[in-house]
Amino acid sequence: MTDIAGFDWGSFLLRWSEEWVDSLAEGEERPKGRWLGFPGASEGRIVAMEERLGRRMPPSYREFLKVTDGWREAGGFVWLLAGTADARWHDDAYGHAEEFERYLDEDAGPEQRREVEIWRSGLQLDVESDITHVLMDPEDADEDGEWAVYTWASWLAAPPKRYANFLEFMRGMHRQFHNLRAGRREEGSPEFANETTRTLDAQVEAARLEALRGGWERAGQALDEAKEYGRPRAAGLGDQIRRLLGQTSVARFPDLVTDPRYAPDLLPPLVAEHAAHSYRSDSTLVFDLAGADDTLVAAAHATLEQVRNRAYRYTASGPFGEAVEQARELARWGDSDGAWRTLMCAVPRWEPLGPDHLAPLGWLADPLLGPLLTPERGRELLSTPRGGQSGEAPEPAAGADPGGLAWLAEPDAGNSHTAYRFVLVEGVEPEGLPGLLADGDAAVLSEPLTFSEARGKALRSQREFSSFDDRALVAVGRAGSGWSFAFDGEPAPFDARRLVSPAGGAGAGTRAVVVWCGLRTGLGAPFFHLSVTEDGVERYAFTYADGAVRRSGAIPEALDPDRFSDDVEGAEGTLLEAVAGEFGVGLPRHALLKGRLHTFTTRSWSRPPRDGESYAVVRIG
Repeated sequence: MTDIAGFDWGSFLLRWSEEWVDSLAEGEERPKGRWLGFPGASEGRIVAMEERLGRRMPPSYREFLKVTDGWREAGGFVWLLAGTADARWHDDAYGHAEEFERYLDEDAGPEQRREVEIWRSGLQLDVESDITHVLMDPEDADEDGEWAVYTWASWLAAPPKRYANFLEFMRGMHRQFHNLRAGRREEGSPEFANETTRTLDAQVEAARLEALRGGWERAGQALDEAKEYGRPRAAGLGDQIRRLLGQTSVARFPDLVTDPRYAPDLLPPLVAEHAAHSYRSDSTLVFDLAGADDTLVAAAHATLEQVRNRAYRYTASGPFGEAVEQARELARWGDSDGAWRTLMCAVPRWEPLGPDHLAPLGWLADPLLGPLLTPERGRELLSTPRGGQSGEAPEPAAGADPGGLAWLAEPDAGNSHTAYRFVLVEGVEPEGLPGLLADGDAAVLSEPLTFSEARGKALRSQREFSSFDDRALVAVGRAGSGWSFAFDGEPAPFDARRLVSPAGGAGAGTRAVVVWCGLRTGLGAPFFHLSVTEDGVERYAFTYADGAVRRSGAIPEALDPDRFSDDVEGAEGTLLEAVAGEFGVGLPRHALLKGRLHTFTTRSWSRPPRDGESYAVVRIG
């Protein structure tokens, strides 16, 4: 925060003037004396202005007027800023208050309503501009008597921009001037280099090293400041930090993504963000690749095709590349936490593709590795020293999987399952489950997919729909030491009279556990089913449905439904904890809710219809 009372307006404005004059192209008109301002206003002139306007001016504007009674070239779009003679109350001269008021919602907050009132209460400071308004609002004042400043231009199609006080407004206009001049490419324009640019470029380089040491917050702040001044490298470096923080829509890696050194790692996440928005035309992809040659544009479209087909596969060199392969194998069977820890152990040995490469990013486009990212994990990676720099290692991010099964009973923001079913099989790897739980051609694993992707793919290929056949689309993975799972998060309606456990075909040498739960569906009566088979033979089971429990076999004490008979419908979490504890199993929450897993279709969970039972079959095509 700038010390307003002690701010040196003279030095600031003189430096601004000299930078502006030195940036002019040959032949452009220069102000006399290399000064964008005017003679300072006397105290008497300022007091007379205040008497005319009926208000004492805020401290920062008063101090500004003492140095210069007005200002030329305030940023890029205000050519003359008011001094004591030209400042005037706006009084909604152009009807903007009524115009803004039409767009207010009933629940509009104070900020939105302030954007209406500034046109009635604001002091107009713009004298000559590119249809850009500058209003200083006495009704938006702080404890020091400073008035907020608002700028608005209709051609920006954005709400008014607020500055806390006049000094912050002028600093913002100085940044705007720098930003515009830094991007100027006109023939005959001199190189835009001065004390400010040299200071900021040194700040960018220091921030780069700080980011590699793990100090991403300090680095990010320094880079953001340099970015506002339009300094090269600042946006491209800062976007790498932003992307790992999950700020996908603003991470464009300007200049770096079109550099052949960095494109292999920065292009995939940029393309993946484009692919995530199906409404975007592929022709717009080139807008993010300004300056790219035909080879890079072709690579971008090829990568886009891979990402859409979930065929993109991230690779890296050295020890980090080896960890990537190990992490992918863990992720595809549901061990998201193990995959992440594998990557993080190798991050210190990650090799940048060039000096402006701050972190590995290509993995974010990988269909298996990308879903590993969470905000906490992004911060952990950024906090880890890497790229040849040393520093203190961060505390590991908390695991995304709580373990066990009880999380299925927690209807938090990420878990929408109110009914679900799963099979746990001991002594069988996940890729072996289709051979035990499916029939014929269905005994094939798909590529790793989200539930939504798998469901859509299955529906597109399905030509027959039956009211009696209940084949479950399940995701598979590892459920703990020696156990695999097949999970269905969108089961068909439960019918205890027709239930046939698919675990009956698990065969010799196996133990299988089946759980089907619908205690929170809100549709029909609550139910819970548990059955356990060994060598393909059911050993015990119980089913809670219609307010009663049916049981068979010698049920272990920990799973005995009598323990829950007082409130079975409220015991979902306790029931799941009991199952997890009895068999030492768990389901991976992150992989099931956020990741991609192999899928297949089980044999039917219901028996065929008997004589006299009606059913319907719909065939398409």
